[in-house]
Amino acid sequence: MKDPRLPAGAEAPEFSLPDQNEEVVSLSSLRGKKVLLSFHPLAWTGVCEIQMRTLEVKADTLDKLNTRALGVSVDSPASKKAWADALGIKKTALLADFWPHGETAKKYSLFLEEKGISGRANFLIDEAGRIELVKIYRISEVPDIEEIIRFLRSSD
Repeated sequence: MKDPRLPAGAEAPEFSLPDQNEEVVSLSSLRGKKVLLSFHPLAWTGVCEIQMRTLEVKADTLDKLNTRALGVSVDSPASKKAWADALGIKKTALLADFWPHGETAKKYSLFLEEKGISGRANFLIDEAGRIELVKIYRISEVPDIEEIIRFLRSSD
């Protein structure tokens, strides 16, 4: 995937998306916390499952680092709810970038038009809404959450 048009230092685009419990989560509502936007192509796929389970396992560690992890894909809220229940995800919000289809992925320059999905990436956003770190991954690659945690610890 090409380099993102949103580099570290840029203001993160605002979004308001429903999570798996149909609660709307917006970037502006999380000011004062760091936000890890973890984009994944589709629910119910193997690499995406590992990526979201990893966020869930590391939720307490991220919380101690004043960071809220959000999983984002183009799936519907109902699909996200069934998937979260199947995976046992309770602490991590799984956001549905369903309609308008992929709008948030487009804002973050991640939407793959030819496939109708987002690419795989992590955007770490600081407490004031600026992008601190951008990591783009191949679709088949599991993002390294430990790399994000090391970055968070080094910036404390």
